[in-house]
Amino acid sequence: MIEGTFSLADHDGNHVTEASYRGRFMLVYFGFTHCRKVCPRSLARMTAALDALGALGRHVAPLYITVDPERDTVPVMKAFLAANFPRFTGLTGSREAIDSAKASFRVFTRKGPDPEDAEGYAVPHTAFAYLLGPDGKYLTHFTDTVDETEMADRLRSVLTDAGAAA
Repeated sequence: MIEGTFSLADHDGNHVTEASYRGRFMLVYFGFTHCRKVCPRSLARMTAALDALGALGRHVAPLYITVDPERDTVPVMKAFLAANFPRFTGLTGSREAIDSAKASFRVFTRKGPDPEDAEGYAVPHTAFAYLLGPDGKYLTHFTDTVDETEMADRLRSVLTDAGAAA
């Protein structure tokens, strides 16, 4: 069962929990700023899907939770997202807080060696985007194989069924 709970800092340094976003749908993705392929591709796909929703997209809070808090500090998350994916709010915290959030979403990670990374490691992880309702309850998820059109269509359907108005 996906609980969808977290207690972290946003990329402005404010303490936030899942309750901070109540009243909006949350599109939650776990990743890390040093990711070279999967995360940038996924964030771009989610951005395109949200853009395709037009005004309806304002009902969705896109959140990017790091799985690498040792490198992804508040300033790093803010700079990375501002430069690349400004629609997203980055969330980070202590290793314990990140591990708790990962467990709540059933996210798997494994830190491992990566000779192509300047710091020598990468953090392979579950590549799902989770959609939580305005009440914070899990609704569905999108695998890495779902393209932006399908994601936008599914999001539009959920938002429309929930009575979200453009």
